[in-house]
Amino acid sequence: MLLNLHVKNLALIDEIEVDFFDHLNILTGETGAGKSILIGSIEAALGGKVNRDWIRQNAEYALIELLFSVEQEEVKEQLAQRDIVLEENQLMISRKIMPNRNVCRINGETVNLATLREVAALLLDLHGQQENLTLKDPANQLELLDQYAGEQAKELRTKCESQYEEYRKLKNEYENFIMDGDRMLREISFLEYEVKEIYEARLRPGEDEELEQQYKKQLNAKQIMGALGSVQRMTGTLGDNTVSSLLGQCLKEMTGVEEIDATTRSLYAQLGQMDALISDFNRELSEYLTDMTFDEEVYRETENRLNTINQLKAKYGNSISRIIEYAEEKEKELDKYKNAEKYREELKAACEKARKNLLATCSALSSIRNNYAQQMTKQIREVLIDLNFLQVEFSIVLEQEEEPTATGYDRVTFLISTNPGMPMRPIGQVASGGELSRIMLAVKSVLADVDQVQTLVFDEIDTGVSGRTAQMVAEKLNVISQKHQVICITHLPQIAAMADTHFRIAKKMAEDSTRTEIKMLYEEESVKELARLLGGAQITDTVMQSAKEMKKMAQESKRTF
Repeated sequence: MLLNLHVKNLALIDEIEVDFFDHLNILTGETGAGKSILIGSIEAALGGKVNRDWIRQNAEYALIELLFSVEQEEVKEQLAQRDIVLEENQLMISRKIMPNRNVCRINGETVNLATLREVAALLLDLHGQQENLTLKDPANQLELLDQYAGEQAKELRTKCESQYEEYRKLKNEYENFIMDGDRMLREISFLEYEVKEIYEARLRPGEDEELEQQYKKQLNAKQIMGALGSVQRMTGTLGDNTVSSLLGQCLKEMTGVEEIDATTRSLYAQLGQMDALISDFNRELSEYLTDMTFDEEVYRETENRLNTINQLKAKYGNSISRIIEYAEEKEKELDKYKNAEKYREELKAACEKARKNLLATCSALSSIRNNYAQQMTKQIREVLIDLNFLQVEFSIVLEQEEEPTATGYDRVTFLISTNPGMPMRPIGQVASGGELSRIMLAVKSVLADVDQVQTLVFDEIDTGVSGRTAQMVAEKLNVISQKHQVICITHLPQIAAMADTHFRIAKKMAEDSTRTEIKMLYEEESVKELARLLGGAQITDTVMQSAKEMKKMAQESKRTF
């Protein structure tokens, strides 16, 4: 459930914060007051498109924050799978919009836009006029049916997607496999050359690193020997001014002193330790210099071997292990071409098997869709009647495409007839704007029973609706709000009267600026707002009385649910 919305520096909004509540939250206001901006801010925070022009004039950034309460265990599990940890069952989504970039966060952790959208889809479903238009698209109609079918359809669709990808790859390989004689001979010759070149090099994993160390040592042998020779002369026993001879003289001078003054014994002992340490150092240094020689032939062999390995790296991979893998891959490819007829038959058989498995899954998925299509058809028709389509006919028709796809082989069409005696036709060819709004509301109403998304936001659901139909739309929104939190922007008093919580959005002028404000209305204020919706500019006593009666009737009808 959406608990709180905070918006700062967005278009007409200087800064607003609003708490939403259970059941039906209604937002009303004058045209141009900023209702669409408010809904747009929610959509943007949930991953929708943003424009830097949205940032309020003279502001450095715009900020949108949504605070959700998450109670459903299924949603918690899906959040946990994305490593999102709830704090006291609450989740904060924020989006900071700046001129050159925007930053998305979930509970303070920065996330990419794709993750934000995935999480948003679990928490809130935003329905606007644009979504009404998507109802005409058969692909979206298929998605709605699968959403209604739930986990059964979801599992088979996932399996179908995986099998389709396997089938597509095999089919492409089969269709593109080289069978032209001359081309195949050239390909075989080239592959044989590559495999032979790699295997004749007799590469050994780790060999390049060992050779590079040896080469570096050999390349710098003169410098190493010169430096270590100087060290040996300075620390050795030959000469009067070496470290060893000087330490010997120091020890000789201090001999007997430690017996006279006991406090010098530790100093004498330290000199002895340094003398022993230098002796050990000189012995190891002498052994190293004795063993170290420069062999011109070994140096050239090492250099040539490294050149061979580096040439192979440049052609086949950046490491010896990758070069060996490349040779193994090409050897398998070579085997395919040398046994082309056999491999092509195997590929054809694998392709046919993959298609058979895919079609079996498509068939199982289609069967589930047909079963749920019947149930969904019945429920949507019942809701459409509740929404004042009194003699409506509605049907969900599935037709099989010639070729399977990642979503199966079904083409779904929503058919409707809103007038007696008229044949059913696709929704996009029949329904007006107002009818589309009600049809989508019917679909959302039916899906609400199977949807785990807790919050539903409706913008312009009342397009083209008035009179008795408006009252029926209000009643249906109330029904949905018994199981879901509903946030709805409306211009209709019948819908506003049904509010459990009523907000008014207003545009305020202050000096040279304009800003949008939002206020939660108490019952008396709500009635005044209903009167404004009923009477427009002229609010008479009669209009006020009508508003009171409308509010009273709405609240009485709510008690029947």
